[in-house]
Amino acid sequence: MGYPKIRIDKAKYRQNIRKMKNLLAPANLSMMAVTKVYCAEAPLIEILNEEHIEFLADSRLDNLKTIETDAFKVLLRLPSKSSIEETVRHSDISLNSEWTIIQKLNEAAEKMNKTHKIILMVDIGDLREGVYYSDDFEPLVQSIEALPHIELFGLGTNVTCYGGVLPTSETIGKLNGVVKKVERILGRKIEMVSGGNSSHIPFLSETISPINNLRIGEALVLGRETSYGTTLEGFFDDVFILEAEIIELKEKPSYPEGEIGMNAFGKKPFFKDEGQRKRAIIALGKQDVDHNEIMPCDSSLHPIGSSSDHIIVDVTDAQKQYEVGDILTFKLTYSSILSLMTSPYVGKVYE
Repeated sequence: MGYPKIRIDKAKYRQNIRKMKNLLAPANLSMMAVTKVYCAEAPLIEILNEEHIEFLADSRLDNLKTIETDAFKVLLRLPSKSSIEETVRHSDISLNSEWTIIQKLNEAAEKMNKTHKIILMVDIGDLREGVYYSDDFEPLVQSIEALPHIELFGLGTNVTCYGGVLPTSETIGKLNGVVKKVERILGRKIEMVSGGNSSHIPFLSETISPINNLRIGEALVLGRETSYGTTLEGFFDDVFILEAEIIELKEKPSYPEGEIGMNAFGKKPFFKDEGQRKRAIIALGKQDVDHNEIMPCDSSLHPIGSSSDHIIVDVTDAQKQYEVGDILTFKLTYSSILSLMTSPYVGKVYE
Protein backbone atom coordinates (compact mmCIF):
# COMPACT_ATOMS: atom_id res chain seq x y z
CA MET A 1 0.00 0.00 0.00
CA GLY A 2 1.30 3.43 -0.93
CA TYR A 3 0.85 6.80 0.76
CA PRO A 4 -0.90 8.67 2.25
CA LYS A 5 -2.27 6.27 4.83
CA ILE A 6 -3.49 6.15 8.40
CA ARG A 7 -2.04 3.60 10.81
CA ILE A 8 -4.61 2.53 13.39
CA ASP A 9 -3.37 0.86 16.57
CA LYS A 10 -6.07 -1.58 17.68
CA ALA A 11 -4.39 -2.32 21.02
CA LYS A 12 -4.37 1.37 21.94
CA TYR A 13 -8.03 1.73 20.94
CA ARG A 14 -8.89 -1.25 23.14
CA GLN A 15 -6.94 0.24 26.02
CA ASN A 16 -8.83 3.53 25.71
CA ILE A 17 -12.14 1.65 25.77
CA ARG A 18 -11.17 -0.25 28.91
CA LYS A 19 -9.92 2.89 30.63
CA MET A 20 -13.17 4.69 29.79
CA LYS A 21 -15.28 1.86 31.17
CA ASN A 22 -13.27 2.01 34.40
CA LEU A 23 -13.66 5.79 34.53
CA LEU A 24 -17.43 5.69 34.10
CA ALA A 25 -18.16 2.72 36.35
CA PRO A 26 -17.89 4.54 39.73
CA ALA A 27 -20.49 7.05 38.47
CA ASN A 28 -22.78 4.20 37.28
CA LEU A 29 -22.66 5.49 33.73
CA SER A 30 -23.00 3.23 30.71
CA MET A 31 -21.16 4.09 27.50
CA MET A 32 -22.60 4.58 24.04
CA ALA A 33 -19.54 4.20 21.78
CA VAL A 34 -19.65 6.59 18.83
CA THR A 35 -18.33 5.02 15.64
CA LYS A 36 -18.87 7.77 13.05
CA VAL A 37 -15.35 9.24 13.20
CA TYR A 38 -13.88 6.08 11.65
CA CYS A 39 -16.89 5.22 9.46
CA ALA A 40 -17.76 2.22 11.67
CA GLU A 41 -14.96 0.16 10.12
CA ALA A 42 -15.18 -3.52 11.05
CA PRO A 43 -11.80 -3.99 12.84
CA LEU A 44 -12.74 -1.39 15.47
CA ILE A 45 -16.36 -2.56 15.71
CA GLU A 46 -14.97 -6.03 16.53
CA ILE A 47 -13.08 -4.55 19.48
CA LEU A 48 -16.23 -2.84 20.79
CA ASN A 49 -18.04 -6.18 20.54
CA GLU A 50 -15.25 -8.02 22.33
CA GLU A 51 -15.29 -5.41 25.10
CA HIS A 52 -19.08 -5.88 25.48
CA ILE A 53 -20.10 -2.30 24.78
CA GLU A 54 -23.90 -2.28 25.02
CA PHE A 55 -24.67 0.63 22.66
CA LEU A 56 -22.98 1.51 19.34
CA ALA A 57 -23.94 4.87 17.90
CA ASP A 58 -23.44 6.44 14.49
CA SER A 59 -24.96 9.46 12.74
CA ARG A 60 -24.92 7.78 9.31
CA LEU A 61 -27.38 5.07 8.36
CA ASP A 62 -24.92 3.80 5.75
CA ASN A 63 -22.52 3.03 8.60
CA LEU A 64 -25.18 1.43 10.78
CA LYS A 65 -26.09 -0.89 7.90
CA THR A 66 -22.58 -2.36 7.93
CA ILE A 67 -22.23 -2.85 11.69
CA GLU A 68 -22.46 -6.47 12.79
CA THR A 69 -23.15 -6.60 16.51
CA ASP A 70 -25.43 -7.91 19.22
CA ALA A 71 -25.35 -4.46 20.85
CA PHE A 72 -28.08 -1.87 20.42
CA LYS A 73 -27.48 0.18 17.27
CA VAL A 74 -28.28 3.86 17.79
CA LEU A 75 -28.89 6.49 15.10
CA LEU A 76 -27.09 9.48 16.55
CA ARG A 77 -28.67 12.06 14.25
CA LEU A 78 -32.35 13.01 14.08
CA PRO A 79 -34.06 10.86 11.40
CA SER A 80 -35.12 12.63 8.22
CA LYS A 81 -38.58 12.08 6.75
CA SER A 82 -36.97 10.47 3.70
CA SER A 83 -35.12 7.87 5.81
CA ILE A 84 -37.90 6.62 8.12
CA GLU A 85 -37.99 3.01 6.93
CA GLU A 86 -34.18 2.73 6.89
CA THR A 87 -34.04 4.15 10.41
CA VAL A 88 -36.39 1.50 11.77
CA ARG A 89 -34.73 -1.26 9.77
CA HIS A 90 -31.10 -0.47 10.64
CA SER A 91 -31.24 1.06 14.13
CA ASP A 92 -32.75 -0.16 17.38
CA ILE A 93 -32.82 3.32 18.92
CA SER A 94 -32.93 6.77 17.35
CA LEU A 95 -32.64 10.31 18.71
CA ASN A 96 -35.77 12.38 18.07
CA SER A 97 -37.35 15.77 18.67
CA GLU A 98 -40.10 16.12 16.01
CA TRP A 99 -43.60 14.70 16.57
CA THR A 100 -44.30 14.23 12.85
CA ILE A 101 -41.14 12.10 12.49
CA ILE A 102 -41.99 10.02 15.57
CA GLN A 103 -45.43 9.31 14.10
CA LYS A 104 -43.80 8.17 10.84
CA LEU A 105 -41.41 5.91 12.78
CA ASN A 106 -44.40 4.34 14.50
CA GLU A 107 -46.07 3.65 11.14
CA ALA A 108 -42.90 2.09 9.72
CA ALA A 109 -42.36 -0.01 12.84
CA GLU A 110 -45.95 -1.26 12.63
CA LYS A 111 -45.39 -2.43 9.03
CA MET A 112 -42.25 -4.28 10.16
CA ASN A 113 -43.97 -5.66 13.25
CA LYS A 114 -41.33 -4.05 15.46
CA THR A 115 -41.09 -1.69 18.41
CA HIS A 116 -38.65 1.15 17.82
CA LYS A 117 -37.04 2.81 20.81
CA ILE A 118 -36.48 6.57 20.84
CA ILE A 119 -34.46 8.97 22.94
CA LEU A 120 -36.28 12.30 23.13
CA MET A 121 -33.69 15.05 22.84
CA VAL A 122 -33.77 18.05 25.18
CA ASP A 123 -32.01 21.34 24.39
CA ILE A 124 -30.55 22.71 27.63
CA GLY A 125 -28.98 25.79 26.08
CA ASP A 126 -26.40 24.62 23.51
CA LEU A 127 -28.99 25.34 20.78
CA ARG A 128 -28.50 22.29 18.63
CA GLU A 129 -31.24 19.63 18.43
CA GLY A 130 -33.96 18.98 21.00
CA VAL A 131 -37.14 20.27 22.59
CA TYR A 132 -36.22 23.39 24.55
CA TYR A 133 -36.04 22.56 28.25
CA SER A 134 -38.53 25.25 29.31
CA ASP A 135 -41.24 24.11 26.86
CA ASP A 136 -44.32 22.16 27.91
CA PHE A 137 -43.41 18.47 27.51
CA GLU A 138 -46.74 17.00 28.58
CA PRO A 139 -48.65 16.95 25.25
CA LEU A 140 -45.69 15.50 23.35
CA VAL A 141 -44.81 12.87 25.96
CA GLN A 142 -48.42 11.73 26.30
CA SER A 143 -48.75 11.45 22.53
CA ILE A 144 -45.55 9.42 22.24
CA GLU A 145 -46.61 7.11 25.05
CA ALA A 146 -49.85 6.36 23.18
CA LEU A 147 -48.02 5.08 20.08
CA PRO A 148 -48.12 1.26 20.05
CA HIS A 149 -44.85 0.70 18.16
CA ILE A 150 -42.71 3.40 19.78
CA GLU A 151 -41.03 3.06 23.17
CA LEU A 152 -39.92 6.25 24.90
CA PHE A 153 -36.69 4.64 26.01
CA GLY A 154 -34.85 7.72 27.22
CA LEU A 155 -34.09 11.41 27.29
CA GLY A 156 -30.90 12.91 25.94
CA THR A 157 -29.09 16.17 25.47
CA ASN A 158 -26.10 17.65 23.66
CA VAL A 159 -23.63 20.20 24.98
CA THR A 160 -20.34 21.64 23.66
CA CYS A 161 -21.32 20.63 20.10
CA TYR A 162 -22.78 23.79 18.61
CA GLY A 163 -22.85 26.48 21.28
CA GLY A 164 -19.87 25.22 23.31
CA VAL A 165 -21.96 25.22 26.51
CA LEU A 166 -20.18 23.30 29.28
CA PRO A 167 -22.01 20.56 31.22
CA THR A 168 -21.82 22.31 34.59
CA SER A 169 -24.10 21.35 37.46
CA GLU A 170 -26.30 24.38 36.63
CA THR A 171 -26.69 23.32 33.00
CA ILE A 172 -27.26 19.65 33.80
CA GLY A 173 -29.78 20.77 36.42
CA LYS A 174 -32.02 21.87 33.55
CA LEU A 175 -31.97 18.34 32.16
CA ASN A 176 -32.65 16.86 35.58
CA GLY A 177 -35.70 19.11 35.86
CA VAL A 178 -37.03 17.82 32.54
CA VAL A 179 -36.41 14.21 33.59
CA LYS A 180 -38.49 14.70 36.73
CA LYS A 181 -41.31 16.31 34.73
CA VAL A 182 -41.34 13.54 32.12
CA GLU A 183 -41.24 10.77 34.70
CA ARG A 184 -44.15 12.41 36.48
CA ILE A 185 -46.12 12.50 33.22
CA LEU A 186 -45.27 8.87 32.46
CA GLY A 187 -45.77 7.59 35.97
CA ARG A 188 -42.57 5.56 35.62
CA LYS A 189 -38.79 5.88 35.59
CA ILE A 190 -37.19 6.60 32.25
CA GLU A 191 -34.71 3.84 31.35
CA MET A 192 -31.92 5.95 29.85
CA VAL A 193 -30.85 9.53 30.45
CA SER A 194 -28.01 10.14 28.01
CA GLY A 195 -26.37 13.22 29.45
CA GLY A 196 -23.94 14.08 26.70
CA ASN A 197 -20.50 13.23 25.34
CA SER A 198 -16.74 13.30 26.02
CA SER A 199 -17.09 16.88 27.29
CA HIS A 200 -18.75 15.52 30.45
CA ILE A 201 -15.66 13.71 31.67
CA PRO A 202 -14.23 16.63 33.71
CA PHE A 203 -17.67 17.04 35.31
CA LEU A 204 -18.26 13.43 36.37
CA SER A 205 -18.50 14.40 40.02
CA GLU A 206 -21.29 16.82 39.05
CA THR A 207 -22.97 14.43 36.63
CA ILE A 208 -25.30 12.96 39.21
CA SER A 209 -28.46 10.87 38.98
CA PRO A 210 -30.60 10.55 36.90
CA ILE A 211 -27.92 10.67 34.13
CA ASN A 212 -26.82 7.09 33.45
CA ASN A 213 -25.27 7.19 29.97
CA LEU A 214 -22.67 9.16 28.00
CA ARG A 215 -22.07 9.07 24.24
CA ILE A 216 -18.29 8.74 23.91
CA GLY A 217 -16.37 9.19 20.67
CA GLU A 218 -13.40 11.55 20.87
CA ALA A 219 -12.11 10.20 24.19
CA LEU A 220 -11.82 6.72 22.66
CA VAL A 221 -9.87 7.76 19.56
CA LEU A 222 -7.86 10.68 20.98
CA GLY A 223 -7.75 9.99 24.72
CA ARG A 224 -9.02 13.41 25.71
CA GLU A 225 -12.09 15.15 27.05
CA THR A 226 -13.64 17.85 24.89
CA SER A 227 -14.56 20.63 27.32
CA TYR A 228 -10.96 21.82 27.70
CA GLY A 229 -9.07 19.43 25.40
CA THR A 230 -7.12 17.79 28.23
CA THR A 231 -5.50 14.40 27.63
CA LEU A 232 -6.87 11.83 30.07
CA GLU A 233 -4.43 10.04 32.34
CA GLY A 234 -3.50 6.62 31.03
CA PHE A 235 -5.21 7.13 27.66
CA PHE A 236 -3.48 7.08 24.26
CA ASP A 237 -3.66 10.12 21.97
CA ASP A 238 -2.04 8.36 19.00
CA VAL A 239 -4.47 5.57 18.11
CA PHE A 240 -4.51 7.14 14.62
CA ILE A 241 -1.30 8.31 12.93
CA LEU A 242 -1.12 9.82 9.44
CA GLU A 243 1.79 9.03 7.14
CA ALA A 244 2.43 11.07 3.99
CA GLU A 245 5.24 11.03 1.43
CA ILE A 246 7.40 13.99 0.41
CA ILE A 247 7.07 14.49 -3.35
CA GLU A 248 9.02 17.76 -3.62
CA LEU A 249 11.66 19.41 -1.43
CA LYS A 250 12.95 22.85 -2.42
CA GLU A 251 14.05 26.16 -0.97
CA LYS A 252 11.82 29.00 -2.13
CA PRO A 253 10.74 32.50 -1.10
CA SER A 254 8.03 32.58 1.56
CA TYR A 255 6.16 35.36 -0.24
CA PRO A 256 4.69 34.78 -3.73
CA GLU A 257 5.86 36.98 -6.59
CA GLY A 258 3.29 38.95 -8.57
CA GLU A 259 -0.13 40.43 -7.91
CA ILE A 260 -2.14 38.24 -5.55
CA GLY A 261 -5.75 37.34 -6.38
CA MET A 262 -7.93 34.45 -5.26
CA ASN A 263 -6.55 30.97 -4.68
CA ALA A 264 -8.11 27.72 -5.96
CA PHE A 265 -10.86 27.98 -3.34
CA GLY A 266 -12.00 31.51 -4.06
CA LYS A 267 -10.15 33.06 -1.09
CA LYS A 268 -7.51 35.75 -1.15
CA PRO A 269 -4.59 34.26 0.80
CA PHE A 270 -2.37 36.11 3.26
CA PHE A 271 1.38 35.55 3.39
CA LYS A 272 4.07 36.72 5.79
CA ASP A 273 7.47 37.40 4.23
CA GLU A 274 10.00 35.30 6.17
CA GLY A 275 12.65 35.13 3.46
CA GLN A 276 13.90 31.91 1.92
CA ARG A 277 12.42 28.76 3.48
CA LYS A 278 12.84 25.06 2.81
CA ARG A 279 9.47 23.58 1.85
CA ALA A 280 8.34 19.99 1.49
CA ILE A 281 5.23 19.09 -0.48
CA ILE A 282 3.40 15.96 0.64
CA ALA A 283 0.97 13.93 -1.48
CA LEU A 284 -2.15 14.92 0.42
CA GLY A 285 -4.46 17.89 0.07
CA LYS A 286 -7.53 19.80 1.14
CA GLN A 287 -9.72 17.17 -0.51
CA ASP A 288 -8.48 14.78 2.19
CA VAL A 289 -7.82 16.97 5.23
CA ASP A 290 -7.39 20.51 6.55
CA HIS A 291 -3.66 21.12 6.97
CA ASN A 292 -4.39 23.04 10.19
CA GLU A 293 -5.74 19.81 11.73
CA ILE A 294 -2.60 17.67 11.37
CA MET A 295 0.31 17.94 13.84
CA PRO A 296 3.78 16.76 12.77
CA CYS A 297 5.36 14.22 15.12
CA ASP A 298 8.57 16.15 14.41
CA SER A 299 7.67 19.38 16.21
CA SER A 300 10.17 21.38 14.16
CA LEU A 301 7.96 20.99 11.07
CA HIS A 302 5.06 23.33 10.28
CA PRO A 303 2.27 22.77 7.73
CA ILE A 304 1.79 26.20 6.17
CA GLY A 305 -0.80 25.77 3.43
CA SER A 306 -2.54 23.49 1.00
CA SER A 307 -4.23 23.11 -2.35
CA SER A 308 -6.65 20.37 -3.38
CA ASP A 309 -3.93 17.74 -3.66
CA HIS A 310 -0.84 19.16 -1.94
CA ILE A 311 0.10 20.22 1.57
CA ILE A 312 3.17 22.41 1.99
CA VAL A 313 5.25 21.82 5.11
CA ASP A 314 8.01 24.17 6.26
CA VAL A 315 11.00 21.96 7.15
CA THR A 316 13.60 24.74 7.46
CA ASP A 317 14.18 24.22 11.19
CA ALA A 318 14.31 20.44 11.12
CA GLN A 319 17.34 18.72 12.63
CA LYS A 320 16.91 15.80 10.26
CA GLN A 321 17.90 16.19 6.62
CA TYR A 322 14.69 15.23 4.84
CA GLU A 323 14.74 13.92 1.27
CA VAL A 324 12.21 13.34 -1.48
CA GLY A 325 10.49 10.03 -0.75
CA ASP A 326 10.76 10.35 3.04
CA ILE A 327 7.62 9.76 5.06
CA LEU A 328 6.31 12.44 7.42
CA THR A 329 4.11 11.37 10.33
CA PHE A 330 1.36 13.39 12.00
CA LYS A 331 -0.86 13.16 15.04
CA LEU A 332 -4.48 14.07 14.38
CA THR A 333 -7.48 15.91 15.73
CA TYR A 334 -11.05 14.59 15.77
CA SER A 335 -11.79 16.65 12.67
CA SER A 336 -8.80 15.31 10.74
CA ILE A 337 -9.52 11.68 11.69
CA LEU A 338 -13.08 12.19 10.47
CA SER A 339 -12.06 13.60 7.09
CA LEU A 340 -9.14 11.22 6.49
CA MET A 341 -11.14 8.11 7.38
CA THR A 342 -13.89 9.32 5.01
CA SER A 343 -11.46 9.92 2.13
CA PRO A 344 -11.21 6.98 -0.30
CA TYR A 345 -7.78 8.26 -1.31
CA VAL A 346 -6.18 7.59 2.08
CA GLY A 347 -5.18 4.02 2.94
CA LYS A 348 -6.14 2.47 6.28
CA VAL A 349 -3.74 0.04 7.96
CA TYR A 350 -4.76 -1.78 11.17
CA GLU A 351 -1.98 -2.96 13.46
